[in-house]
Amino acid sequence: MERIQQLVDEKSFKEISPNLKSKNFLNFTDSKSYTKRIDEAILKSALSDAILIGTGKINDQNAAIGVMDFSFMGGSMGSVVGEKVARLIEAAIEKKFPVIVFSASGGARMQEGIMSLMQMAKTSAALGRLRENRLPYISVLTDPTTGGTTASFAMLGDINIAEPGALIAFAGPRVIEQTIRQKLPPGFQRAEYLLGHGMVDIVCERPKLKETLANILRWLNEKS
Repeated sequence: MERIQQLVDEKSFKEISPNLKSKNFLNFTDSKSYTKRIDEAILKSALSDAILIGTGKINDQNAAIGVMDFSFMGGSMGSVVGEKVARLIEAAIEKKFPVIVFSASGGARMQEGIMSLMQMAKTSAALGRLRENRLPYISVLTDPTTGGTTASFAMLGDINIAEPGALIAFAGPRVIEQTIRQKLPPGFQRAEYLLGHGMVDIVCERPKLKETLANILRWLNEKS
């Protein structure tokens, strides 16, 4: 909600599907059940899952907006995150709005197994429908954005924006170094490194983000 308050015009945000909650598909249990973990995360974050979605205005420019919250089980992508991203895109297509998603994630949610991995295809297919409708998608990558989230909707933006110093990766640097048995270059997988190698389009500080997004949306509206 803090992110929404920073970016969205006052009283313009309308939340979509606020009460979706993950189920324990696999009857996953370790030291405590997955159901208990979900309930604890809901109490901690005041969210039903790791993403908040809705529509609003950014300096009077309409947008469908999704914001991930790392405090909810590390921002992990389970079935509810995938469903909410899909519903956000469906709402955008219906209203002819551009989509903006802020990613902050440790990747796919282990406790949901294959159901979590399926969300990579689901969200990518939904973005394909958005593109068919000639509506833009802006992806904002925050620290950290990793794993299956990076390998799906986080890196599929028509414009990819990163916050300074954000870790953006599939596998973390320690895993890569152990695999290739080589030392990685300084700043590897950080926003500035990815900008220099064509993986992101803009690195933008948070105080300038609202103005930057509003200018991009205004330009896109003029071109459409």
